[in-house]
Amino acid sequence: MSDAIETVAFRMRLHPGQADEYRRRHDAIWPELANELKTRGVLDYRIFLDPESLALFAVMTRRRDHGLAALPDTEIMQRWWAMMGDIMQTNPDQSPVQVDLQPMFTLA
Repeated sequence: MSDAIETVAFRMRLHPGQADEYRRRHDAIWPELANELKTRGVLDYRIFLDPESLALFAVMTRRRDHGLAALPDTEIMQRWWAMMGDIMQTNPDQSPVQVDLQPMFTLA
């Protein structure tokens, strides 16, 4: 993998019974939000669900010089978080509760 990109992973958690709704909302992700993520350096973003624990595992490949730190301040991100807050664990600012995962193995 190029030194210009990095892969990060984190965990979030759904509320019980919300898996179908989470998928539905992401299947209809707003084009403006998808574009904002790409513009700020996201190259690939995948989210997986463990249906037993309701844990969501996100894996994101991004440019090392990404601009994601400013994303929470944007109106589009604030609206997305407000829409998603009823189906997943969130912080007081409506951002998802997110736990960074530590890399343990890579097969390259």
